[in-house]
Amino acid sequence: MLISYIDDIEKYARNDTLARVIRYVIENCFYHVAQRIKFEGFGRSNYRSREISEALKTLKKAMLIYLIYPSTVTELPILIDSKKSPRLHIIDTGLVNYFAGLQKELFGTEDLNDVYEGKIAEHVVGQELIAINSSIVNKVSFWVREKKQSIAQVDYIIPYEKYIIPIEVKSGKASRLRSLHEFMDLASHNYAVRIYSGILKVDKVQAVKGKRFYLLNLPFYLIGSINKYLDWFLEEGKKKA
Repeated sequence: MLISYIDDIEKYARNDTLARVIRYVIENCFYHVAQRIKFEGFGRSNYRSREISEALKTLKKAMLIYLIYPSTVTELPILIDSKKSPRLHIIDTGLVNYFAGLQKELFGTEDLNDVYEGKIAEHVVGQELIAINSSIVNKVSFWVREKKQSIAQVDYIIPYEKYIIPIEVKSGKASRLRSLHEFMDLASHNYAVRIYSGILKVDKVQAVKGKRFYLLNLPFYLIGSINKYLDWFLEEGKKKA
């Protein structure tokens, strides 16, 4: 599939210059999956922001990549900030695994977070969420809070009913999800999600500033059914309130 994209590059480019930039972006994008990127000098190149932007937009139309932009809100609607650096996703995680040579490493791991510095785990979740929330209304985003002293970032946020639900892709203890805690301290609701390699369960967690919230711990294999489990999760939360 990748070879076909590269061989047919002229179909997507309006001139030879754009064809060269697109080819460069394709060959380098797999090293930046699930990462925030800057257009200027992408992949340590000398290409300008406008050239990379046009190439990425072309590849997005060709359904090879997807750009997820950040938001700073905790209440609906999710307003993205297109002036901030987006995160780069490849539409097919299998292509990422193949290009990075991770097949054997993936087969031998018990926790996806241990592979490729956690990028594959985050990318798999992103691919599933994009497939579920692909409409203009329900776009996937991620949350940031940028200060001079510190930066908080939640892996994903999605609209669900009247809430913005934060989603972190992490192993380890729930108390270490500091960015998630910052989001929940600002949110008007008490529901958050952690995707990991453990069992399905709900924890009651105390955020950094003392707010208590419910954390749905969802195994990787249930991501495709996340809406069903959010139904159950919120219903359970209402019973305990």
